[in-house]
Amino acid sequence: MLNDQFYIKRALQIAKSGLGQTRPNPMVGCVIVLNNRIIGEGYTSKYGGNHAEVNAINSVKNQSLLKDATIYVTLEPCSHYGKTPPCSDLIIHHQIPNIVIGCIDDNPDVAGKGIKKLLEAGRNVKVGVLEAECKAHHKRFFTFHNKKRPYIILKWAESNDGFIAPKSKNEQKPVWITNTYSRQLVHKWRAEEQAILVGTNTVIQDNPTLDVRDWTGNNPLRVVLDKNKTLKADRHVFNSKAESLLIYNKDNTTQEALQNTTWSIHPPNNTMVGDLNSGVDFSQKESQAQQICDTLFKHNINSVIIEGGSKTLQLFIDAGLWDEARVFKGKTIFTEGVKAPRLQGELINQSSILDDLLYIYKNTN
Repeated sequence: MLNDQFYIKRALQIAKSGLGQTRPNPMVGCVIVLNNRIIGEGYTSKYGGNHAEVNAINSVKNQSLLKDATIYVTLEPCSHYGKTPPCSDLIIHHQIPNIVIGCIDDNPDVAGKGIKKLLEAGRNVKVGVLEAECKAHHKRFFTFHNKKRPYIILKWAESNDGFIAPKSKNEQKPVWITNTYSRQLVHKWRAEEQAILVGTNTVIQDNPTLDVRDWTGNNPLRVVLDKNKTLKADRHVFNSKAESLLIYNKDNTTQEALQNTTWSIHPPNNTMVGDLNSGVDFSQKESQAQQICDTLFKHNINSVIIEGGSKTLQLFIDAGLWDEARVFKGKTIFTEGVKAPRLQGELINQSSILDDLLYIYKNTN
């Protein structure tokens, strides 16, 4: 049992190499062991590529060894045809006798079917080794399939006296509260998630780019709430560096109403995505956050960072629609300005980045 935990831990470790690359697929890790020696490893490739099991099996130089080996995988091997053939079939084909699985796949296309197929083929299957750790690792995937919404990360920086922005400023750009290293960490986070969401006022006041310019990785999809379609196409969030999804008030969704908005303008590289059914009824305040989640789910977005502004963040907090919050506190003093959101959650980590403090909360409700 201890050996099983050791190899599942190793599978979890290498699975993280796929963070930000595999979506909407889960970032699975796989290790193949013979006589307490690792003979193959793999993690899920970029979407459309090989799954972890395929990469691990392909990494074994002497394929004849597989018929006596044990394969460790963080998530149940798939049993259906998608972009690639079923991994459970591949395991059976190579006559791998022992399969150790971290947790069952909740995706209705799998959900125990992969395990059933392996058992029917006469394989030895063990399920639930480091199950809690594996479920936590696959949190984005499970949230998407079980809750029918993205995994939601709230993020903001506040001054030492509790404001996220000063009362007034001279330019339409962010007023930095945190240091360079904290901002670089935020860009790393952006590269790890599928989308980033902001409200209209943030786009108007800060004109953010919402990209990963201080890190290496993919720019997230930029989701912009524009209730009254007031944003112009010259905003940075509509440039060609990444795709953008505009969410508007569905009370006015005709082509005529959209003629003078960014929906009538198509920047290079098809940066505008979505359709006329992506609207939210902003008059229903108590359900706005849920409607936004429904729209993101419809567009197969399995994780999103919500970066502001304060009203947008509070909207999701009040609705209980968030999974974790990452809050920076800088040394800056504003005295007055836009107050930081009010959050109730369990503090799970606190750290410092030079003079900045970083608090990580999880939603226990």
